[in-house]
Amino acid sequence: MPRTDLTPLPPPLIAPDGTGLVAEIEAYLASLPAPARPTVPYVCPLGSALQPWYAGHPLPQATLLDRVLRRPARPVPVSAAEHLRLASRYIAAAGWLQGAMWDAAGRVCLLGAQAAVLAHGYGTAPTVRTARVQLMEVLHATGRPVSSPDVYNDRPTTRQADVHQLLDRAAARAARLGL
Repeated sequence: MPRTDLTPLPPPLIAPDGTGLVAEIEAYLASLPAPARPTVPYVCPLGSALQPWYAGHPLPQATLLDRVLRRPARPVPVSAAEHLRLASRYIAAAGWLQGAMWDAAGRVCLLGAQAAVLAHGYGTAPTVRTARVQLMEVLHATGRPVSSPDVYNDRPTTRQADVHQLLDRAAARAARLGL
């Protein structure tokens, strides 16, 4: 439809160099309210989101018969290698201790971590025994002959990183052997 009135058209908002459009966009963005700060999950200093120590493993589920008989749920089957990895993760989550199995703050020693993993329903007593044999094998193979992994845990020269390294090596050995 042709234009009938003879009033002049408004000047274009965009100059040949585009500065008018930029100014208009900046004015529009300045008129918007400030965005709310998004809530993000807590990230630990190591750079990953915190996860429970049993992440990747199902929680033990009590069946109807277990609930009727008021007995604990069947343990989640784990290999000796998985048990050792879970023990390392439990120590990392709860804290490490020397000289006692656990304390009031929840920190645990090597044996306390293995007992806690077992008590939470991951693995069985034979699994723990196999895992402890793997710990002893690694200790003796690396030139640290001790009578028990607990003696190694309680040495004054042992650090938490040493315990994690021991658990990692024993887990790798157990995985290689298919245990």
